[in-house]
Amino acid sequence: MVKGKYGRPVTRVKNPEPELGTESWVIWAAWADRITFEEIEEKSGLSEAEVIILMRSHLKGSSFRNWRKRVSERSTKHRKRFESRRQHLERG
Repeated sequence: MVKGKYGRPVTRVKNPEPELGTESWVIWAAWADRITFEEIEEKSGLSEAEVIILMRSHLKGSSFRNWRKRVSERSTKHRKRFESRRQHLERG
């Protein structure tokens, strides 16, 4: 059994997270639902517009359109939108 950083077993995944700072990581993070554009900018230095340009140049046309549609419908990709909806739910 492989042990991780804190002595816990490492979960094997089919597609592990790419190395931080690479284009592969940015593409992986852009597809991930729980990683906001603000977090991507903090970790890679690329703004939302730059991520869109990167995705457009690295994805097939249909994949890019699917990604844009998915991102525009998700409130979790934008921290402010996510937090405002979260507050609305907490107030009940």
